[in-house]
Amino acid sequence: MTQTVRKSSDVLVIGSGAAGLTLALQLAKQASVTVLSKGKMTEGSTWHAQGGIAAVLDDEDSIESHVADTLAAGAGLCHEDAVRFTVSRSKRAIQWLIDLGVDFTRADSGPNQFHLTREGGHSHRRIIHSADATGKAVHSTLVEQAQANPAIDLLENFIAVDLIRQADPCSKKMRCVGAYVYNREADAVECFTAKVVILATGGASKVYLYTCNPDSASGDGSAMAWRAGCRTANMEFNQFHPTCLYHPLGKSFLLTEALRGEGAVLTLHSGERFMHNFHPLAELAPRDIVARAIDHEIKRLGSDYVLLDISHKPAEFIQHHFPTVWQNCLKFGYDITAEPIPVVPAAHYTCGGVVVNEHGHTDLKNLYAIGETSFTGLHGANRLASNSLLECIVYAQSAAEKISAELADIPEPLPPREWDESRVTNSDEDVVISHNWNELRHFMWDYVGIVRTHKRLERASNRIRLLRKEIQEYYANYKVSNDLIELRNLVVVAELIIRSAMQRKESRGLHYSLDYPETSDIARDTILVPMNFADQEVFVHGGTGV
Repeated sequence: MTQTVRKSSDVLVIGSGAAGLTLALQLAKQASVTVLSKGKMTEGSTWHAQGGIAAVLDDEDSIESHVADTLAAGAGLCHEDAVRFTVSRSKRAIQWLIDLGVDFTRADSGPNQFHLTREGGHSHRRIIHSADATGKAVHSTLVEQAQANPAIDLLENFIAVDLIRQADPCSKKMRCVGAYVYNREADAVECFTAKVVILATGGASKVYLYTCNPDSASGDGSAMAWRAGCRTANMEFNQFHPTCLYHPLGKSFLLTEALRGEGAVLTLHSGERFMHNFHPLAELAPRDIVARAIDHEIKRLGSDYVLLDISHKPAEFIQHHFPTVWQNCLKFGYDITAEPIPVVPAAHYTCGGVVVNEHGHTDLKNLYAIGETSFTGLHGANRLASNSLLECIVYAQSAAEKISAELADIPEPLPPREWDESRVTNSDEDVVISHNWNELRHFMWDYVGIVRTHKRLERASNRIRLLRKEIQEYYANYKVSNDLIELRNLVVVAELIIRSAMQRKESRGLHYSLDYPETSDIARDTILVPMNFADQEVFVHGGTGV
C-alpha cells in the first residue's frame, strides 16, 4: 500500500472548539494551520456551552477573590500558580473575544457595560455571557474568523487515529510530527504532518452512560497522548453537572447553572427544598456537592429525578435571560415559566487530562494539549463553574506565544511510516463494537460514577482489562471506523480513570468513596506514567506497529 501525505502544514490542530480555533487564529499571521474537526464544526462542547465565562471584569471584584473561589472549589488540589496565571489573564482573554465580535449580553444599567451573572461557588457576579448560549456565540465567531483566514484550513469529518513520532534530528529525543487521521467521508486513513501538533479534542464524558456532552467527547486526545508516552493526571475527577433535563428524548439537555444563580431552587416531588441540608450555600454550592446531594435524594427516595423550579420569577425575566432553556424545554412539554422541571446529574467535564506546563506543552516534544484535554492544575479536584472556557482561551493564547517564538527553528518532519492495511479486512461483526460500547458505559456509570467503593472499582478494573483485550483484537484485524476509533480511545480513558480512582484513598472534590469518606491532610495529584509501550497493545493495527 502506497502512503501519501494528505497535507503538510506548520501547525496541525486536532479539535475545532474554543481552544483549537483560538490557537489557530493566534498563529495564522505567521504559520500555515490545519484544523481537524471530528464532525461538523457545530458538534463540539463549546457550541453547546450555555452558562458563560468567568473573568474579573467588575471593579467590586478582584483577582484575589476569583483565585480564592477557584482554590476553594478545587478542594486543595488546584495549583495556585496555574490559577493565578489563568485569572490574571482573564480580562485580556475576554477583551480579545469582544474585539473579535462576540455578542455578549449588555447590562440594562449600572457601571458595567456587560451583564454579569453569578454561578455556584463564585462570591461575585463575574460570569460574562451571551444570554444562555454563550458557547454558540463564542464558537460561531471563532469559526467565522477562521473561515475567513486564508492561512487556516478547516476540515470537517476527520478523526485522528494516532500521533506520529520521530526522532528529533537535533536532540535525538522523540518528537511529534503529525497524525494518522481517518477521513470519515472517504472511509480511509490519511497522513497529516506538521512541525507542531496541538491536541484540543475536549473531554471524555462519553465514557459514562449519561452525559450532557455531545457525542464527540470520547477522550481522543488523552488516549492518543497516553499511547505516545505522555503522563496524565487526576483522571478520577469527573464532574457531573447537577441539572440535566430528565426526559427520554432530551438526551440529557443541560440546564445551565445560571438558572440557580438567578434564583432557581431544587425540590423533591413534594415541593420541599433540600440543598440547605447539604451546604450553607444551598443551590449555589459547588457542583460536586449539588450533584451528590441530588444523587443521594434520588437513591434515598427511589425516584428517577428531582425538580428544578424557577417559575416564581417573572416570565419575562426568564424568557429574556434563558431563551434557549425556555424554548428547548417547551419542545419537551415543560414551560419553565409556569412549572418545575425534572432534572438528574450527568457526566459533564473531565478535570484531569494530559499533563502540560503553562504553555500547554506535553511530555512529548512539539506536542501541545489545551482545553479540556489537558491538565493544567487550574481545576484541582473540582472545576469552578465557567472557568473552562476561560482556560481554553488563556492557554491557547499562551501556547500560541510559545509556538510563535520557536516555530522557525523547528525542523521539517521526515516522511512518516506508511499506514498499513494489508493484513486487515472489512468487519462483518460490528455488533462487537456496539456491545462493548454499551457495556463500557454502563459499568463506568454503575461502578465509577458519582459515589464509589473499592469493590465497585475492582469490578470495573476486571472488566476493563477484558474489554481492552477484546477491542485490541478487533482493532488489529479489521479496518478502522469512527465508532471503533472512539471505542478504542474510550477504553484507554476508562482504564486511566479507574486506575486513578483506585489510587486515591480518600474523598476529595469530585471523587467520593464510601470506603474512604474522609479527606487526607495531604493533597496529592494522581499522576500516571506510561512506563513503556509493552503494555499498550492498542498501538498495533494490522502490520503498522503504529
